[in-house]
Amino acid sequence: MTNKLDLLEQKKAEALLGGGQKRIDAQHKKGKLTARERIHFLLDEGSFEEIGMLVQHRSNDFGLDKEKYLGDGVVTGYGNINGRLVYVFSQDFTVFGGSLSETHAEKICKIMDLAMKNGAPVIGLNDSGGARIQEGVVSLGGYADIFYRNVRSSGVIPQFSAIMGPCAGGAVYSPAITDFILMVENTSYMFVTGPNVVKTVTHEEVTSEELGGAITHSSKSGVTHFACANEIEAINHIKSLLSYVPQNCEEDAPSLPYEAGNELRPELNAIIPENANQPYDIREVIEKVIDENSFLEVHKLFAENIVVGFARLAGKSIGIVANQPAVLAGVLDIHSSTKAARFVRFCDCFNIPLLVFEDVPGFLPGTDQEWNAIITNGAKLLYAFSEATVPRITVITRKAYGGAYDVMNSKHIGADMNYAWPTAEIAVMGAKGAAEIIFKNEINAAENKADKWKEKEAEYQEMFANPYRAAERGFIDEVIKPEETRLKLIKAFKMLENKVDKLPKKKHGNIPL
Repeated sequence: MTNKLDLLEQKKAEALLGGGQKRIDAQHKKGKLTARERIHFLLDEGSFEEIGMLVQHRSNDFGLDKEKYLGDGVVTGYGNINGRLVYVFSQDFTVFGGSLSETHAEKICKIMDLAMKNGAPVIGLNDSGGARIQEGVVSLGGYADIFYRNVRSSGVIPQFSAIMGPCAGGAVYSPAITDFILMVENTSYMFVTGPNVVKTVTHEEVTSEELGGAITHSSKSGVTHFACANEIEAINHIKSLLSYVPQNCEEDAPSLPYEAGNELRPELNAIIPENANQPYDIREVIEKVIDENSFLEVHKLFAENIVVGFARLAGKSIGIVANQPAVLAGVLDIHSSTKAARFVRFCDCFNIPLLVFEDVPGFLPGTDQEWNAIITNGAKLLYAFSEATVPRITVITRKAYGGAYDVMNSKHIGADMNYAWPTAEIAVMGAKGAAEIIFKNEINAAENKADKWKEKEAEYQEMFANPYRAAERGFIDEVIKPEETRLKLIKAFKMLENKVDKLPKKKHGNIPL
């Protein structure tokens, strides 16, 4: 028995070394942690249980039969984060560059299947050169097996992808299907085709960082939700994200203990500028309304004219969508619409109530927007809100113009409660443009056209650019003092706690993709 136990310990020690100490040292020299170190920092101390430590690849082609490593380039298993069950896989770049083989994929699929059966989140720590070329179509099939499970898991269990190194070719599509992607600046990148292929095909000279680095994907493409300074920051972001979301679609997000106090926020009364065209930072409104220091912004560097993220209100997890007047006057455009739609759908999947702060002058005009399908992309946000069955509340702080008023969680598309501040302007368009159209003949007939225009603009402003016409029709449930906002929201979300709303029976809708 002693010999057998010694053999087991020998094999475990071999597996723990991955591709060997030399390659581990090389990984550290690049400023990267190893696959096992990442798991160590991610999970609660002593909670990790590994699955498939002794797995080896089965390929004999191109000399692979002479080079085998226990674990085959990925560490898989389960453990706890703050006491909550999670499943994790961490690709090991020290073994064949973390390349995906048939058995490597099987290990990942096994924990994804367990996660679905047990209703717990999956966290992928990606650090891979791509498919193992020596295995050919078998490795490609392994990717497809993972993709299929990503799609099956979508909306059932939360899925997080941290890109800790290279992620290229087919490897990018698994993270793309998951709920949130995190990247590490300067050491991770994602692209379908690398710089060399780009140069060959399009003659563009571009570095890996420029083509698919963390900053590129967090600001230009929107592929990644968080760009992190280092791997530890990325791991801590995953933990923060997890604290706002439930284990699965059947559960509610965890809530924190909360003691009621003075919920009035007088500072909000002075936050809207006197000049309706002057910007302000919507984050200041958000921070005053939510529980202190609880806002976790998502997609911060992308489509900055809309702000989305998680927060807590009276200890409960909520999702926030807010127009940002400080950027492009808060207009809706292609990127902001898709950014917000994606976030709304995630919150709806996982029973997270939605709070909308609205200050929107409309959709961004121009050929660039129209030719790149602002109609279809704007409809994604409209669809996402209309489809959402979680509690939904809107607060109109200032402008709510045109079709954008409808899209931003209006009463007409199923919002539960709609509040407006006295500064709200709910109209088809701004007073200046409206006066020019409605009173065109009177203005043209006047001796002093400029004065007449101003007079008619003020007339329209008084009649429509306020919240009271909408309140008369019941489209606004209550016009509230800004300082009351937090108090009203706490009460309204409490009232909506047991909301039940069912979509019509169907296979699934056809969102305008």
